[in-house]
Amino acid sequence: FFMSNTKVILISRPVGLLNPSNFKIVKDTISKPQKKGDVLIQSNYLSLDPESRGWVENSPSVLPPAKLGEVMRGLCVGTVVESLSDKYKPGDTVVGMFGWQGYLVLNEDDTHLTKVPDIPGVPPVAWLGPFGSAGLTAYFGLLKIGNPQPGQTVLVSGAAGAVGSIVGQIAKIKGCRVVGTAGTEEKCQKLIEKFGFDAAINYKTAKNLSDEIREACPNGVDVFFDLVGGHILDTALRRINDGARVVLCGALSQYGQYGNMHGPKNYLNLISKKASMTGFVVSQFASEFEAGVKDLTAWYTEGKLNYEIHILNGGLEEAAGALSLLFDRQNQGKLVVKVSHDPIYETVNVTAKL
Repeated sequence: FFMSNTKVILISRPVGLLNPSNFKIVKDTISKPQKKGDVLIQSNYLSLDPESRGWVENSPSVLPPAKLGEVMRGLCVGTVVESLSDKYKPGDTVVGMFGWQGYLVLNEDDTHLTKVPDIPGVPPVAWLGPFGSAGLTAYFGLLKIGNPQPGQTVLVSGAAGAVGSIVGQIAKIKGCRVVGTAGTEEKCQKLIEKFGFDAAINYKTAKNLSDEIREACPNGVDVFFDLVGGHILDTALRRINDGARVVLCGALSQYGQYGNMHGPKNYLNLISKKASMTGFVVSQFASEFEAGVKDLTAWYTEGKLNYEIHILNGGLEEAAGALSLLFDRQNQGKLVVKVSHDPIYETVNVTAKL
């Protein structure tokens, strides 16, 4: 038994941002499971993440570099099609680092394979967003590193994205004033009307970003959750309070700027304000993921947490070109590619609030 399988292979390392020329699409075949404990998985949705730019650098980071000539690394949610495992049965929804491919076989003990619970009203694709890596990144980065307290002010850059929008909502749940930055008026409006932020700043049209942060945060900034870096980070450092916590989660403005990165000039304010600036990766909190998912799903069922999924229906062939949406910040919420077009699997709209 063999079935057709599409794979996206990394064939070169980029200069600047990733683009389709760095990849090759290969049509291959895959066989059904052969060994005890093996499962055949069909990928339904592929997560597109800014981290992909770092993965293809030929230098170690959180993970070893993605290898040339191999399937591109990527987080997916999928369905078990066939199983020789007692842990997994056909129809189970699973999530893991399955890569940019339509099908794969994994063993039940593989660390890249996790079964997700069936929660009423939660579609499988949500496990790539609010209840998966994006939600957990927001949850642990804000609560463990940022440590927001009731009445404090939390400023979030890249606030309309998959992580930033959840950071802001959790901060509101914790009793904080929340201000976000975004790059369009539409996104700023969405931050306030859909995600409950107290104020939003369009950093692209701001005449003086420092003044606008001061106006939106009249009591200063106690927690700055940064996903953008560059000028926004540097400006935010001018507005931090005594004991502020700056949480470094990402640097969207700097990806692809290797050799010409914009570092913070106002870092001395960290000294005078007795503040901290801390980077993190969500995997360092892996032992606490279950507790994080429990809180996130509870807030969702209580109506306290909203999210958006931006789904591209072009399949794996669209994945490489779609990365530009991330770095141009044109995506509307969590960006994923629909891999499976088999009608037995659930579909949702291209851009949907689920």
